[in-house]
Amino acid sequence: QVQLVESGGGLVQPGGSLRLSCAASGRILNNNRMDWFRQAPGKQRELVASLINVGTTNYADSAKGRFTISRDYAKNTLYLQMNTLKPEDTAVYYCHAIVPPRDYWGQGTQVTVSS
Repeated sequence: QVQLVESGGGLVQPGGSLRLSCAASGRILNNNRMDWFRQAPGKQRELVASLINVGTTNYADSAKGRFTISRDYAKNTLYLQMNTLKPEDTAVYYCHAIVPPRDYWGQGTQVTVSS
């Protein structure tokens, strides 16, 4: 069993920054894939950034150059550093982990980008 708890969301002005955290506990290993997804009102959940395994990352086009996914393996915490935020980044952000044979989701954290 794996538990994922996100934090760090909030209200930020356009151009600002936020860092999301996802504290993982349970049977999760360093080489298990972890991702950040987001879901805006009325839209489907979409993949934002992935940490495929140690050192391998992948980003949605909308996140490239602005967002950075990372993991502190000692603290078992996943991060998403988000810079130059835009109103279209407003969404609930979810942490996701794949620990075979299943995957796990956090409860989500709201990010609102507005002036």
